[in-house]
Amino acid sequence: YLPQAKVYDRCCSLGPCVVTPDDIDDPHELEMSMTIERDGEVIYDDATNTSEMVRSCEELVSYFTRHNTVPELAVILTGTSLVPEQPFDLQEGDRVDITVEGIGTLSNGVTTV
Repeated sequence: YLPQAKVYDRCCSLGPCVVTPDDIDDPHELEMSMTIERDGEVIYDDATNTSEMVRSCEELVSYFTRHNTVPELAVILTGTSLVPEQPFDLQEGDRVDITVEGIGTLSNGVTTV
């Protein structure tokens, strides 16, 4: 479990859009893929499905709201479960593309902060 890999100062990307539960037929059946490109070459490419999540969306929301006041439009970050073999470090100039079926592709360049 890598909670620190999800969010830290100046490093949280959302997009390419945000959808609500009403926008998704089944949140537990979405294909996700991630590609990392370095110097024009793909160095990582893998895919998974939200059906592989350890906890359901309903469980995550239940945990999140159990002891917290949650503002409208709050976002729960789950990660993708797509993790390159270790040791692996992103480098300045890498590009990370994460695609979720029916939603789109979030593409980020890596910079040192």
